[in-house]
Amino acid sequence: MNPFAAMRRWSEDMDRLLQDFGFGQLGFGSSPFREIGSIGRRLGPENEIGDWSPQVEAFRRGDKFVVRADLPGMKKDDVKVEVENNVLTISGERTDEHEENREGFYRSERSYGQFFRAIPLPDGVNAEQCDATFKDGVLEVALKAPQQREKSRQIPIR
Repeated sequence: MNPFAAMRRWSEDMDRLLQDFGFGQLGFGSSPFREIGSIGRRLGPENEIGDWSPQVEAFRRGDKFVVRADLPGMKKDDVKVEVENNVLTISGERTDEHEENREGFYRSERSYGQFFRAIPLPDGVNAEQCDATFKDGVLEVALKAPQQREKSRQIPIR
């Protein structure tokens, strides 16, 4: 037996073991893809069953503090946005069901994934002046940002 093949097999087994305990794929294997079930369909980490974490970015635009989250394939009714104790939380659940039925062949796949992101807000952000929009799988939350302090300047000593 090839020693490299044995190591690859061991690393794939470790990935499967860790996934069974809910840790997701940690990258021990030689490939970011793994076979699921007996049909040999390859799925990337974004299609794993269980928790997932959407991409989130936060930035200042004018007098607003903006948080943007990429939520592909989701509808606005699947997403919940809250501000409490100076923390913005974005949570939800996505579901994907695929069914195929043809000439003596039936296949059904279902995957579910919950997510929860907590973003601490900068001091002075006004949660009462908040606006959220959802378009094309992108959630954007804009809050009234605090006034920026003037940059300090050095005063010469005489």
